[in-house]
Amino acid sequence: MGKHGKHLVWDWNGTLLDDIDAVIGATNAAFAELGLEPLTLERYRELYMVPVPQFYERLMGRLPTDAEWTLMDGVFHRHYRARAEDCGLTVGAAELLAARQDSGFTQSLLSLAPHADLVPLVRRHGIAERFLRMDGRPDTSTDGKSGHMVRHLAALEGIRVERVVVIGDAADDALAAAHVGAKAVLYTGGSHSRASLERVGVPVVDSLAEAVAVAEELV
Repeated sequence: MGKHGKHLVWDWNGTLLDDIDAVIGATNAAFAELGLEPLTLERYRELYMVPVPQFYERLMGRLPTDAEWTLMDGVFHRHYRARAEDCGLTVGAAELLAARQDSGFTQSLLSLAPHADLVPLVRRHGIAERFLRMDGRPDTSTDGKSGHMVRHLAALEGIRVERVVVIGDAADDALAAAHVGAKAVLYTGGSHSRASLERVGVPVVDSLAEAVAVAEELV
């Protein structure tokens, strides 16, 4: 069960992987397909939300049609995959994961990135062995992380949910944690502005080292 049973569930995009520039570039490539104005980082962080179609609704004034969604989603993932190859881990991430594993604590990875894309990329960064389990999105659904969190924790034997802390960069990470009765810490280096994260009502931090320190205090 790990030292004292404490367990971290890490998010990937925007948390362990420093990919916000790749996300903005891919998003703007998708927007260009529909003639939408490009987004700045600041506007993206202020408006972003999951499910992603609702994020597009905030920008378009309406939900995208099925055809528009299929087009934009395909363009986004094509451009993102090309850009993600050049993205590095967030500063200190590899060292934090290694130190926590060496200390006997457990951790896992849960992402809404497609599972087939997630696992090879994590392995290329040399950190796959730090996690008891890695789960990406198994299908093409647009729902948030809550249902995936239920299945992820159910697959982790011996993990008590009251000793689990989710570390992510999106309000949806905190919602998923609350859905299963876990705690959450949100990191400002990814998809949301600090102001939007603070509205969620969980601890908000500016570094992964601080996220781990706060997580240890929560459980």
